[in-house]
Parts: sequence; structure tokens; C-alpha cells
Amino acid sequence: METLYHQTNKQIHDVQSQMGKLETTDRQSVHLLENELQARIDQIFTQLERLEILASKEPPNRRQNAKLRVDQLKYDVQHLQTALRNFQHRRYARESQEREREELMSRTFTTNDADTSIPIDETLQFNSSLHNAHRGMDDLIGSGSSILNGLRDQRGTLKGTHKKMLDVANMLGLSNTVMRLIEKRASQDKLIMITGMVVTCVVMFLVVKYLS
Repeated sequence: METLYHQTNKQIHDVQSQMGKLETTDRQSVHLLENELQARIDQIFTQLERLEILASKEPPNRRQNAKLRVDQLKYDVQHLQTALRNFQHRRYARESQEREREELMSRTFTTNDADTSIPIDETLQFNSSLHNAHRGMDDLIGSGSSILNGLRDQRGTLKGTHKKMLDVANMLGLSNTVMRLIEKRASQDKLIMITGMVVTCVVMFLVVKYLS
């Protein structure tokens, strides 16, 4: 296992050093380097599978440490795989933008070319719709805040009323049955208020999600 471990570790360091050349390689050769790096990463993954099997066969007193070492190698190579894919995605996006720019520059327009107004009109319409959506979301959030503040004020009023009713009931010497009815009504009012707050939050979330 030690021989394969050190061999795999060396290959990971080699791939790391090669990754630094991606940014400086010319466009005609960069995909060749990408393919080479991907092939080496695939080979490392294959060797890691063998290392996992060998680590599970280690003596009990060394097995846990062996698995930790293999997991560290696996983490390193996964990081390299992610870095390579990110570079490829950036390269694809950059090349796509360059192609679109070249196509746009190669087009010939006349002063009355109706096609030139289409992208501008679509962009203006999109920006206007986006602005209206943001303004609607701001208004909705403001309304929701006002509703929540009103519910909180009602809760405070109900609590104050409840306390005063209990004080009056104690002064008048009302029965325990009447007291329980009062407390039950207060609990029901509290439940209605909480339900209203939850429904309001859900409606705000759904509307904001729809607008965005």
C-alpha cells in the first residue's frame, strides 16, 4: 500500500503543477493539456479505489490512519477535478462571447435596418419590467411590514385587555368557570393572530418568488 500511496501522491502534485500552465497555454493547445490532465485525474481516481481496498485490509491498529490518508488524497484530487472543470467552463464562456462579438462585428447594417432596433427594444422592455418588478416587491414588503406591525400592536392590545379583564374579574369575584372562559377566548384570539401572521408571511413569500 505504501508504494501505491506515494505514487498517487506524487501524481497529484504533478497535476497541481500542470494546472498552473492552463492560463498561459495558447488557445490551439489548451484543450490538449485539458485532456491530458483529465486522463491523469481519472487514473488517480482508479488508484484511489485500489488504495481504499488496501486500507480496509490493514491491521486494526493501522486501518483508521490508512483510511484518513486515502481520504486526504481523495479530497485533493476532487479539488483538482473541480478546478479543471471551472477552468473549462470559463474558457467555453469566453470563447462563446468572442464568437458572438465577432458575429456582431461582421454584420453589416443599414440606416433603416429594422433588426438593429429589436435588441434595443427588447433590452429596454426587459429593464422596464425588471424595474417594475422590483418596485412591486418593495411595495409588497412595505405592506407586509405594516401588516405585521399591526398584528403585533393587536397582540399587545389583547394582552392588555386580557389582564384588565382578569383584574376586573378578581375584583368582582367571578367564578372559576367564567375565568376559564375568558382565558380560553384569549388563547383563541392569540391563535388567530399567529395564524394570520403565518398566512401573511406565506403569501408574501409566494408573491416575491413569483415576481423574481
